[in-house]
Amino acid sequence: MKILIHHLNSPSSLARLLIIIVCVILFGNWEGKAWGAEEAKDLTEMSLEQLMNIKVTSVSRKPQKIADVAAAVFVITQEDIRRSGVTSIADALRMVPGLEVARIDSNKWAVSSRGFNDRIANKMLVQFDGRTVYTPLFAGVFWDRQDILLEDIDRIEVIRGPGATLWGANAVNGIINIITKQADETLGGLVIAGGGNVERGFGGARFGMKLGEDTSLRFFVKYLDRSAFVDTSGNDAADGWHTVRGGFRLDSGLTQRDSLTIQGDVYYSRLGETFTIPLIVPPFSSTFDSTSCAFGGNILSLWKHAFSESADFALQLYYDRTEQRFALVGEKRDIFDIDFQSRFQIGGRQEIVWGAGYRYTHDRTANTDTLTFIPSNKDDKIFSAFVQNDITIVNRHLHLILGSKFEHNDYTGFEVQPTARLLWTPDKTHTAWAAVSRAVRTPSRSDNGVRFNIQGIPPGTSANPGPLPVLVQVRGSENLKAEELIAYELGCRFEPTRSVALDLATFYNVYKGLISATPGESFVEDFSAPHLVSLVNLSNSLDAEGYGAELAASVRAAEWWRLNAAYTFLRMNLHGDQQATLSNTTADPRHQFSLRSSMDISHDVEFDLWLRYVDEIPSIGVGSYVTLDARLSWKPWKNIELSLVGQNMLHDHFSEFVSQVIPTRHSDVVRSFYGKITWTF
Repeated sequence: MKILIHHLNSPSSLARLLIIIVCVILFGNWEGKAWGAEEAKDLTEMSLEQLMNIKVTSVSRKPQKIADVAAAVFVITQEDIRRSGVTSIADALRMVPGLEVARIDSNKWAVSSRGFNDRIANKMLVQFDGRTVYTPLFAGVFWDRQDILLEDIDRIEVIRGPGATLWGANAVNGIINIITKQADETLGGLVIAGGGNVERGFGGARFGMKLGEDTSLRFFVKYLDRSAFVDTSGNDAADGWHTVRGGFRLDSGLTQRDSLTIQGDVYYSRLGETFTIPLIVPPFSSTFDSTSCAFGGNILSLWKHAFSESADFALQLYYDRTEQRFALVGEKRDIFDIDFQSRFQIGGRQEIVWGAGYRYTHDRTANTDTLTFIPSNKDDKIFSAFVQNDITIVNRHLHLILGSKFEHNDYTGFEVQPTARLLWTPDKTHTAWAAVSRAVRTPSRSDNGVRFNIQGIPPGTSANPGPLPVLVQVRGSENLKAEELIAYELGCRFEPTRSVALDLATFYNVYKGLISATPGESFVEDFSAPHLVSLVNLSNSLDAEGYGAELAASVRAAEWWRLNAAYTFLRMNLHGDQQATLSNTTADPRHQFSLRSSMDISHDVEFDLWLRYVDEIPSIGVGSYVTLDARLSWKPWKNIELSLVGQNMLHDHFSEFVSQVIPTRHSDVVRSFYGKITWTF
């Protein structure tokens, strides 16, 4: 594995690997049927009852109908993704009530749930088929790396609110689990190609085949070339994005009770960005364009054994290698993770889910004068166990769910994260639930040992009347404690008529010990040139409360027409040390609204509209905006689809977000159009 990853660290080697995969797809021979994969069922053909019966696994680590879940959960299906016209996973997440999704530039997003949004949103856990992509370096998710072939996604399960009882620390405000299709659901071939004014060129290929009666395999490759956005004046920014990715998935039914999944992928990505770094000599800052590179790969195996319909276990192992080179820092990281879980019943009224896990991560950082990690190389280990009991109080009507996660990490030691949930289903069309949970966000590598120069202040100014220039420097602390959340939630789902379904979730969150920046001591330093260093120390100095409501509605206006609406209200209040600052606390819109319309004009023509409103964010200088996406598709033949998509059609360009954590220049989202052809065979 180490030899393989070493060779994948060059773009040319990765390109050769992808060419080999394509050749295998086009010219290989396989046993069994390999053509005519089943088409996804159009959502306009599904009843609202069928939609509510979609099964999810992220909430309780077992299959459950949405109607039977005691949490705020939303599912984005493959049909939702296809008909929205989005070209990235992050943009697809805009459908979810309770999520804040904003573009920072052409290749960066800020994605969070229930507050604290930024490029590095550190209270949101993201997984791919159970593989965690939450980076330990900064805490958060680099969304440009999460770019698989969208057609391979089965569904995206989004939980708003804490899920730490089952998934551990950092699943504080929500969980996003991207679940891909099984290999036997993607038999045959798929080729996509398209381009436009922003999506200059993109394409992908997939081929699935039978290797035996109970074994299926698929390969895929994907390429994307996205142009730069513009700055606030309408001039071209330097934030283009180029990426290539390939991977595979094998699913095998070993026996009637055992199944095995092995999957993995490799990627290479180049990101344009503009940095501003501080200096201690005139002009006291430097702004420059840079190209960052990211590449890596992962492999995952999952073995499931079923004792019966109500008893089973699963063992999952994965290895993940990432390497990234920014202008400010470089990182190489290896992660090994093992996770075991088991499910069984006690009598007829209790179902136990329990498990244990271990994660080891090793990093090597390449420091610069601007950004330094101490020590430069570090090993971290996490040991964990969990247990959850689903107790049936009244059969088919009332459930009590109790559970807790027990976790030991190298930063704050032992953490306990319990939950209690109550689920009431008086009939098939009504569900009510309530929950009280504790979750923690453990300090990241940067919180613990960073030295980050963030500003250079010239002498003789109002901000610095002294004779020496001032260098403002943020320093991490080894004494940080975990951030704590106590969350109170209430929700309900109901169908007032056969053509209308509503889902409402409300919450009140209490945060304690938020990691914030507080002014520290100053001292003279004679490195490069004499200057005064003004320290800003990280400490657990702030508390906060957040509350809000999230509403999702689905309306079947006609047999050929479906409407989906979502509304989010969020309010955050911060208090504590008046000198402390938490840059991303209020970088969240108070109101958001989304309305999607999906119409089947005829059996081969579809027309989709998506209207969104996002409220202003005064703390980062972003105004409110309304935007509209449109998609028109036509199937001249059964296996070929032609589509034309327009995005952000109401404005030439506008700002969605300004990141407060990493000093890269933001750019404006632009109006865009692209055409796409999809061929299945």
